[in-house]
Amino acid sequence: MTRMERDVVIVGAGACGLVAANRLKEAGVSVVVLEARDRVGGRLHTDASSGALLELGGQWISPDQTALSETVAQLGLETFARYREGESVYVGPDGAAKRFTGDIFPASATTESEIERMIAVLDGLTAEIDPDAPWEHPRARELDGITWRGFLEQLSDDEEARANVALFTAEAMLTKPSHSFSALQSLLMAASAGSFSNLVDADFILDRRVVGGLQQVPLRLAEALGDDVVLDSPVRRITWGDDGVTVEADGDLTVVARRVVLAVPPNLYDRIDYVPTLPLRRHVMHQHLSLGLVIKIHAVYDEPFWRADGLSGTAFSPYLPVHEAYDNSNHGDPRGILVGFASDTRADALLAMDPETRKAAVLDSLAHYYGERARTPAIYFESDWGSEEWTRGAYAASFDMGGLERFGADLRTPVGPIHWASSDLAGAGYQHVDGAIRMGRWVADRVLSALAPVPA
Repeated sequence: MTRMERDVVIVGAGACGLVAANRLKEAGVSVVVLEARDRVGGRLHTDASSGALLELGGQWISPDQTALSETVAQLGLETFARYREGESVYVGPDGAAKRFTGDIFPASATTESEIERMIAVLDGLTAEIDPDAPWEHPRARELDGITWRGFLEQLSDDEEARANVALFTAEAMLTKPSHSFSALQSLLMAASAGSFSNLVDADFILDRRVVGGLQQVPLRLAEALGDDVVLDSPVRRITWGDDGVTVEADGDLTVVARRVVLAVPPNLYDRIDYVPTLPLRRHVMHQHLSLGLVIKIHAVYDEPFWRADGLSGTAFSPYLPVHEAYDNSNHGDPRGILVGFASDTRADALLAMDPETRKAAVLDSLAHYYGERARTPAIYFESDWGSEEWTRGAYAASFDMGGLERFGADLRTPVGPIHWASSDLAGAGYQHVDGAIRMGRWVADRVLSALAPVPA
């Protein structure tokens, strides 16, 4: 049996947990980070096992993500812009592939005008939402009591316009069907990015990448902690009380500490036994949080052939299994890489297929966007985080209907010596690495305050 004593134990070696650990260590607090996986990074994973460097998890940096940009600069990492020269492709309900430039998908003049009107209305409403406290909006209960689909149906009678606007937060970001979460949850997603227009603008939200992969952020943060990061150590039990915590993990490891930070997705909280049990409200709240489902598809070609055809690589369709795709070619690599996404019920349908049938369906979508050459990649790879043991979904947790207004204010509230932090709980940067970093800083400061001696 291995027994450790620390001031703070952090569960999860993703960006949030590692940022918190470094901040605490710099303040003179002893820490240890326990990670269930055999690697650090959490939902960041840069993998080269296929023969090409592929970003299996998070990868992009947008201009509003200042916490991530600062961290990347501090760690000495280089960034490069996503390729976006040329025309984008949209496949509408008629199945025809149409080229376009700008943010609005090419449809009839009436539908394009309706999309622009809806975005303007949503921008106005989003501006009223505090991403750190959306439940405080005067209409919070009303907005959390209607589904995103129902809200858009009230907003417009144009079915194609609704399908495209729904894509930006439902399929693309929350990775759930638009009838399964509220309008308030969707507006939080937009508010966390600065505006609804920012979600619409792929050149904004998917702006830059890190040379060599975004997982270098947690890798370098872990290097600074050295032996205070312990891998292959799933936490099984937390015994807690006024005097602190005893954390038990696989490998016959026990850590006694004054505080513990759970820096993992909320859907994993209940895989730990708590002694005594957590308060009833906390247990009920966890039952109303869940992750969505998405398959991230990587197709590597000998060259980025779509560029010679005048295409940027950016493609969208609410009507195909792969609802969006981008040029994801690596810095300094002459090969072309396309990355595509299939989420919510699209992912359900694809995962019900055998692997070869699924691959054919995915490549059919890519061929619809880019032409027949897209059917024959040199490397084909799928990332399915729903099947990953220590994630079980993507990209982040969201509430079911009514849950955000009902429970949101308690999401980050400590239970005795137990603190909660992850990108899932962020306001600005919600469900992004930027939010993970912000939450890591935030929870470290709260822990430091809790550890500070009480003035006489």
